Amino acid sequence: MASTQDLIKQAVDNLQTEVPALGKLKLVVGLELKGRGDIQHFRVAIPGPDIKKSFGDDERLHVSIPRSHFNELAADGRVKHWIEAYEEGHIKVEGDPNVQKLLGKVIGQAEARSHLRRAR
Repeated sequence: MASTQDLIKQAVDNLQTEVPALGKLKLVVGLELKGRGDIQHFRVAIPGPDIKKSFGDDERLHVSIPRSHFNELAADGRVKHWIEAYEEGHIKVEGDPNVQKLLGKVIGQAEARSHLRRAR
């Protein structure tokens, strides 16, 4: 079984493969994984990713997700699955509103391009 840090790396790598512009951003994200009676905190710096099990004083965004959803998304979630989880309220994002808008725009453009490729 993969460690949590391996799953985080896999999730970041998968997202950067689908949305290459994410690899160009320099960003520190706090990731909170909520399990049964347990909450784990990670500092994820991209590009990289550089993953540490701790809080980051320099994080621009804070992402909170139930551990069970994260495990599924990290293993084989595509961008559209992450978007659905966010829209359904399973993923909560807090932090700098400008960074949130930028990420939303970058991800939205990549999703739109993938629809155009399929339509041809």
